[in-house]
Amino acid sequence: MTEKGVMGRALGVVEENAAEVAPTPTRRRDATANVRRLVDRAKRGDRAALEQLYLIHFDRIYSYLQLSVRNRHDAEDLTNQTFIRMLESIDHFVWRQAPFSAWLFRIAHNLAMDHFRAGRRWQSEEDPPEDPDSLEPSAEDEAFQAIGRASMFEMIESLSEDQQQVLTLKFVFDFSNGEVATILGKTEGAIKSLQHRALASLQRQLMR
Repeated sequence: MTEKGVMGRALGVVEENAAEVAPTPTRRRDATANVRRLVDRAKRGDRAALEQLYLIHFDRIYSYLQLSVRNRHDAEDLTNQTFIRMLESIDHFVWRQAPFSAWLFRIAHNLAMDHFRAGRRWQSEEDPPEDPDSLEPSAEDEAFQAIGRASMFEMIESLSEDQQQVLTLKFVFDFSNGEVATILGKTEGAIKSLQHRALASLQRQLMR
């Protein structure tokens, strides 16, 4: 199976799990010029601009954190903390190659890592969601589908935390290698290596 085929199966599961909190419109790129204007206004203390930045980025940040910590209550708490940090730190934000959203995702990522280090990582509150397009499968079909989805989740969760983060940020949230490197505090070369190893691991498991 090719790497593209591996990603189609693996990330299809992840994206399906994220769909409830990350509708398609929220996955689009920042409207860079508008966000830049809002950031500049926010740095001058414009509360309306801060509110707009919150509304623009809330769904993506919450979705990312729910995928990371697998618990809605914790994801809500960490999302609130992310935007509090944004409010406290936006004066220090400097425009570079990465977009504002990458800076915000880095804050969210660091909070999630602190959450993990504190030993508060939860298991998923829900079973993998069923395919909404399925046509009333038989009990046997449902059993096979559940086994297939559970197995794919187990494969993804068998990857290292960094590998899971790279796949999620690249293929669910559509960040470039450079932007993922900014979010995770790594080099682009490291991101490419993590992606390659993650896909190779999934491919080996699928071929068993």
